[in-house]
Amino acid sequence: MKVTVDIDCTPEEARAFLGLPDVAPMQASLMAEIEKQMKANLQAMDPETLFKTWLPATMQNWEQLQKLFRNQMAGSGRKE
Repeated sequence: MKVTVDIDCTPEEARAFLGLPDVAPMQASLMAEIEKQMKANLQAMDPETLFKTWLPATMQNWEQLQKLFRNQMAGSGRKE
């Protein structure tokens, strides 16, 4: 024998029927806090700010690497 039961209810109704707690208020509060933090962090992800933050160290290292290569190439071509 096979029995099939179809239950048509919303998640809230199922949660109440099973005796599970309603987490909607906590979830709304948490999502508001996450949104606030993301908006604050988006300002730091502004392309111009990132460029100014990362470029000086990167460019300095790149320039040092170029000088090293130039010095090596200039030194290897000399005959003493």
